[in-house]
Amino acid sequence: MPVNNARLSSATAAKLLFAAASIVLFACSPEAKMLRLSCEDGNLEDCNELGNRLVSGDHVLRDYVWAASLFQQACDGGVAQGCYRLGRMHEDTLGIVADHGLMLTLYRRACDGGEAEGCNKLGVMYRDSIRLVPDLRIAFGLFQQACDGGSMLGCTNLGLAYRHGMRVTRDLARSVELFRQACDGDEMSGCHRLGESYADGSGVAQDLMRAAELYEQACDGEAWVGCVALGDLHGSGTGVDQDFERAAELYRQGCNRRYGEGCYKLGTLYQNGTGVERSPGSAAWYIGRACDYGYQAACGSR
Repeated sequence: MPVNNARLSSATAAKLLFAAASIVLFACSPEAKMLRLSCEDGNLEDCNELGNRLVSGDHVLRDYVWAASLFQQACDGGVAQGCYRLGRMHEDTLGIVADHGLMLTLYRRACDGGEAEGCNKLGVMYRDSIRLVPDLRIAFGLFQQACDGGSMLGCTNLGLAYRHGMRVTRDLARSVELFRQACDGDEMSGCHRLGESYADGSGVAQDLMRAAELYEQACDGEAWVGCVALGDLHGSGTGVDQDFERAAELYRQGCNRRYGEGCYKLGTLYQNGTGVERSPGSAAWYIGRACDYGYQAACGSR
């Protein structure tokens, strides 16, 4: 007799999924088996942790659908990180259709439950008008809450608020403190922003060599904007040796990870034959990719 899935509770649906995938989990990871059993016994923190592993593929096969059901179960049971993780799945369209309205609700629930990364995401939505009327005052408060709660990305966004005077008196020295805090906490976007401060002499004495070091740190940590910024320094010979081949390599690194500005700048090198062999065809291809990846300056150059 067919089962009406629409009538299944989230807990029942999760249990059916548990049964279907248990053999794979048993074979791959005894620890995952223990998490599954603990989750079945009602430990929602372990449901959330198992969901994290199913998303990352940590000693188990990736299963986004099952992960989403586990995060929902955890979120419904008051585990704030489950709400945040399910919101991220909607934002990144991992195995589920993006629902920005639900994403907003999930980030708000996460933030209200003490999950600092949820506060940061909610702040970004207020700042960037993502399904919300822009409200920089609320965004600033959320970034402060996120940073105070241990979100290093929240500290980076709070630093940007101080850099640009976003509903607060502009304070470049404070922005540098926050970027440094984030970078020291292994948030690579903080390292990139701190590098910008050193490059511009904004809130700190200008030091182009230090800027290059920070851009490289960000690039090595997979903040692709850092790769492009370091490529710019190599292209101009600012703070580092001028090296167009190295610049091309760094732009390519960003482009390969779908960072549009890297594609665009690599395309211009192919246009001019700088650091690479001149190729109008390659130039057009990379500039096209830049537009496809959302870099608007490239869209008028196709």
